[in-house]
Amino acid sequence: MMGAEQDVETFNPWTVVNLVFHHLADAGLHPVLGERGDPAVPAAALLRALGIEPGRNDEALTSAGVQDQLAEIRARMLGEP
Repeated sequence: MMGAEQDVETFNPWTVVNLVFHHLADAGLHPVLGERGDPAVPAAALLRALGIEPGRNDEALTSAGVQDQLAEIRARMLGEP
């Protein structure tokens, strides 16, 4: 059985916003961003209602690798340990 951390599915709320925005525009509607608040907030609520935790959808796979790569670049460029 997988641990609780591995069972959590994440998805970027901005991906939901982008998908809905383009779907509405393709339907001939004229959506706008930013005039009525942050659309990521309701997108995150929708994801939670569907049992998915808002976050980067690649978080579990690349986060540690990205952090290691950034640490290597900092060490090389800034001399940080």
